[in-house]
Amino acid sequence: MTFSWPWALLAILVIPLIFAIRWWALRRRRRAAVRVTSIALVRTALPGRTRWIRKIPPALFVAGLALLTVGAARPQASVPVPRTSATILLALDISGSMCSTDVDPNRLTAAKKAAAEFIESQRGGPRVGLVTFAGSAGLLVPPTDDTESLVAALDDLNVGRGTAIGQAVLTSIDAIAEVDPSVAPTGANPGNPREGYAGAAIVVLTDGANTQGVDPRVASREAALRRVRVFPIGFGTTEPVPMVCENSQFDGRGFGSWYGRGGFDMGGRNVRRLDEPALKRMAETTGGTYHRAENAAELQDALGTLPGTFTVIRERVDTAAWFAAGGAVLIAAALSLSLWWNRPR
Repeated sequence: MTFSWPWALLAILVIPLIFAIRWWALRRRRRAAVRVTSIALVRTALPGRTRWIRKIPPALFVAGLALLTVGAARPQASVPVPRTSATILLALDISGSMCSTDVDPNRLTAAKKAAAEFIESQRGGPRVGLVTFAGSAGLLVPPTDDTESLVAALDDLNVGRGTAIGQAVLTSIDAIAEVDPSVAPTGANPGNPREGYAGAAIVVLTDGANTQGVDPRVASREAALRRVRVFPIGFGTTEPVPMVCENSQFDGRGFGSWYGRGGFDMGGRNVRRLDEPALKRMAETTGGTYHRAENAAELQDALGTLPGTFTVIRERVDTAAWFAAGGAVLIAAALSLSLWWNRPR
């Protein structure tokens, strides 16, 4: 919590003054009680519970003054605020290993289906953009609320060689910067860091490790400087499985010399390993969360839980009115109780 007028907190010094005046008044009352009749002695012998109850009004009064003082200082709190105008960039891995068949019929097909359902679920909400990456990254669809064009773009994905996770994050940042003036593009000065997160997030769906291009740690720092969170999803198992591509997903270009080294053995089995530590660091650096999905159902669950996370951002809200209202209620309660307990009987 921060204060717009912190010097107003000096008014809190009134409270010790009130205690001093009350102590002085009680001291004078005790001296006078010695000279009164036995009725006064009876009142001083009342049960401890009654004496304790009579301390409630002063305590409420002091608490009310404290709240009014804090309210006068114009406190501001960082609170979660839903943002339907957020921008989401979905970065999909289309490297050759996405044709692995540990997910039926293969990872790429399952990822396309889950991505389509995710996009449909955001209809009428945040803008969604698509980035695909293999050996390089490219913007497939700029952030838009046109659900049909986004889903249609998923139909024509071809796998490629390599995995450029870091470049995918930077490409996503630039796509966000095109529609969100609060986010600086890569290569530009992001300005002084501000509290909270931007109304934008990047979801990276990958089944492997960065093999070329920008280091994911560098890309993560760039995203963090712009307050853009990254939510990586590690997809697929880590066991060697056959790789089977549909004709529409695999054109064969550049793969002839790849079999047997680096990514696949001569039997066409995927032996790559998911780099979970790197993905977890990416999430931690940017303020996002990492999700693991070994099958299509887990992938759909992971994507389904994300919107409630990154469409809620933190903004500064002036809470002075709440403190003022609370202080007024406490003071009113103190005066009411005092008048009630001291009414003529």
